[in-house]
Amino acid sequence: MEAQLHQQQARLAGGLYLLIAIIGGFCIGYIPSVLFGSPDALELTNNILKNLGLFKIAILGDLMVILIELFLSVILYKLFRSIHDTISRVALYARLGMVMIMGANLLNYLIPFYLIISDTSALPGQQKEALTQLFIEGHQFGVFVWGFFFGIHLLLLGYLVFRSRYVPRILGVLMMIGSLGYTVESMFKLTFTSHPIESVVINILLGFAIIGEVTFAIWMLIKGVRKSD
Repeated sequence: MEAQLHQQQARLAGGLYLLIAIIGGFCIGYIPSVLFGSPDALELTNNILKNLGLFKIAILGDLMVILIELFLSVILYKLFRSIHDTISRVALYARLGMVMIMGANLLNYLIPFYLIISDTSALPGQQKEALTQLFIEGHQFGVFVWGFFFGIHLLLLGYLVFRSRYVPRILGVLMMIGSLGYTVESMFKLTFTSHPIESVVINILLGFAIIGEVTFAIWMLIKGVRKSD
């Protein structure tokens, strides 16, 4: 019975992980590229106004990801706590820390959304557009903050995956290597530091993370976990 429950939890974790990847990829990857591409505050605001439905989807998508993350964080802890309880706890707290930052960061979407749809004619000049741009840019910095916490979580999860042998150990290695992509990118962006090969290195590392995480999620969803040797 316990082994069956373990398998059910593993498949649920895989399904939730893939769901986050799909929703997050659309809301964090695609939508910002469509809505927030212009550096001009007035053009940015008008573009959001023209695509208000897409902006609403971004907000709802973030809410869904936050909710799913809460369930997934607990399930991953329950799956791997027998491998190393302390590391599993730290991984749990890092991911929950990420979730809390994501929740706070949602305000950087809700405030400009309110500014755009409400009667803010009392604001002088181009203040409405400037505030909208400020909060949208603040949201992107918030992504880098929670990305740092996720990088820590992914490093620890990759180690647990490697130790557990629930799935092929190479996936744990890919996740550990890929975790550096999140942490390094966050440190560069949040300290306004740049380097000629920065984006190349970060993209390569994030590529490892994507391969490792997606394959891990698919394996868990289809096969569950195998017994360790």
